[in-house]
Amino acid sequence: QVQLVESGGGLVQAGGSLTLSCAASGRTFSSNAMGWFRQVPGKEREFVATISWSGGSTDYADSVKGRFTISRDNAKNTVYLQMSSLKPEDTAVYYCAQRRSYYKSSHSDGYDSWGQGTQVTVSP
Repeated sequence: QVQLVESGGGLVQAGGSLTLSCAASGRTFSSNAMGWFRQVPGKEREFVATISWSGGSTDYADSVKGRFTISRDNAKNTVYLQMSSLKPEDTAVYYCAQRRSYYKSSHSDGYDSWGQGTQVTVSP
């Protein structure tokens, strides 16, 4: 049984930084691509970033490109999302997800395991 546990969310002022972590267990972590998504109440979950099994390939939503960085440490079974120059519109619940593939994807339906989410709030 796959378990994904996010941490690192919180309240930060606009322009600030946060790093989210997602610890995975239950499946060979290094064989699976990972992704970060976010959701605001009343809106659909949206893609943020994705990373291939090796970490050698990444993709980002246009809204976060140049500000966010996804990375992974396969020895620690953990994926990270470094967020900088945060804006109030980045406020959301952030979810970590894992897919049964080596290859990254920006589509939420390509992921079969999800964490419980961590709240990120950016104040003006």
